[in-house]
Amino acid sequence: MAFHIVLVEPEIPANTGNIARTCAATGAHLHLVRPLGFSTDDKQLKRAGLDYWHAVNIQYYDSFAELQEKNTTANFYYASTKAKKMYSDVSYQDGDFIVFGKETKGLPEELIYSNIDNCIKMPMTDAVRSLNLSNSAACILYEALRQNDFPNLL
Repeated sequence: MAFHIVLVEPEIPANTGNIARTCAATGAHLHLVRPLGFSTDDKQLKRAGLDYWHAVNIQYYDSFAELQEKNTTANFYYASTKAKKMYSDVSYQDGDFIVFGKETKGLPEELIYSNIDNCIKMPMTDAVRSLNLSNSAACILYEALRQNDFPNLL
């Protein structure tokens, strides 16, 4: 069983490194959609992922459309502050893709509104625009794992 975390045009290497470490710890697959806001040789990226990079199943794509074309039967959930549905109201299944946008802008509005029924959000006050990307990814991934009785985890 594996869930999939998708980062569309991530900008901050430390966030991507932290998410890679979470993927290594849970067996989730990481999908990165270019352009990336950093080099994959970036020192901050490596430091955040520590020595777990060898344990991450990671794939790169030149566009979100390419990722979709290679995963036509997959179920996608889109994390956005514009969503109406809470992340905890979804019944996650093996193989689901959870998609996150870039730190400064989130996902493109066109992608959100054309998939609004599969958009999810995390509850928060109006004191901030959004939560940190790596924290959001970890919370939603662990909810999906919890719903499935933490498969293959100790």
